[in-house]
Amino acid sequence: MEKVREILLAHLERAYAPYSGFPVVALVEAEGEMFLGVNVENASFPLSQCAERNAVAAMVLAGKRRIDRVHVYSPRGPIPPCGGCRQVLFEFGGAGAEVVLHGPEGYRVHRLGELLPWGFRLGQKDP
Repeated sequence: MEKVREILLAHLERAYAPYSGFPVVALVEAEGEMFLGVNVENASFPLSQCAERNAVAAMVLAGKRRIDRVHVYSPRGPIPPCGGCRQVLFEFGGAGAEVVLHGPEGYRVHRLGELLPWGFRLGQKDP
């Protein structure tokens, strides 16, 4: 966990958060590989991109489709992913994927199903 935390901290400064002052970095562990993302804000705030979704996009670009674990770090944390990110993470990780929420004081571990109890994905009959 310490190695992942070092990676998160090393990439936090790459977040682009001039409007909110709320930088976030995410690391997705998928099929034995790691993928990073940072939040990228925009003056038209709805066009901003969350760190978690950017990490998932990098994962998909690399041809991976199954999330095992997600790490999210913010200096204001530990903070959970927003609702939209929870659903995107659920698409590739399901209820059992681990979500590790990091902050300056430490971290907390949850299952995605705890954070999004009624998430849904392709081919799923019941949540």
